[in-house]
Amino acid sequence: MARLEGKVALVTGAASGIGAATAARFAAEGASIAGLDVAKPADAIWDEVDGSAPDAMFHEADVRDEDAVKAAVGAALERFGRIDALVNAAGVVGFGSAHVLEVEEFDRVVDINLKGSFLVSKHVIPTMLEQGSGSIIHLASVEGLVGISGQLAYNASKGGVVLMTKNMALDYSPAGIRVNCICPGGVETPMTDMLKLEALRPIGEKLRSAHLLGRFAKPSEIAAAALFLASDDASFVTGSSLVVDGGYTAGHRMSLD
Repeated sequence: MARLEGKVALVTGAASGIGAATAARFAAEGASIAGLDVAKPADAIWDEVDGSAPDAMFHEADVRDEDAVKAAVGAALERFGRIDALVNAAGVVGFGSAHVLEVEEFDRVVDINLKGSFLVSKHVIPTMLEQGSGSIIHLASVEGLVGISGQLAYNASKGGVVLMTKNMALDYSPAGIRVNCICPGGVETPMTDMLKLEALRPIGEKLRSAHLLGRFAKPSEIAAAALFLASDDASFVTGSSLVVDGGYTAGHRMSLD
């Protein structure tokens, strides 16, 4: 039996990267899918979801806009009647140290990565409370656990997601709602494509080599972790930060060779 048969999942950031891979994997496992993103997905991406899911819909919305989020959640509930899993995968990267970081850029990164996950959760949780069940999965990052120089806003936003996960698990576990987050290392997504530019290639190679497996993850590998957390296989997992980082946070190799 498919692991999410009969379930409904709302996935943000569903137009590309981890969100698109998660929507496709959940659909392949039997879930009906409500995708949400600020931009429409490429036809090939959504065709894969449509071809696998029992039912699927896509809604354009900016996760920073509460009215738009409320409307998107409402449309999903009107279509499907329930939401069993929420994956908050919408996110952006940002660069800059404190003394040079523009306030507008700090707000952009934090509003999408942290506030956006809060807003979507806020409007999904009431239906999960009525159901007495649900799984919320936030996409955090290894940068929510350890710092990287020059990425103040991104570090702050993802660190906030990690602690928000714990808080929400405390608040909603008595109602049967599990809340967890995934902390990926580097992932081959549009967000990391900039590291393929000639000027940034040395940084990209250094970052890859910091992963013990010597590579970035495929989006499908993060989607597999999200599937576990959404499924009944994770029925005793809540308040956790699942690290899927190819060994990035394990430590540093040292050799006399």
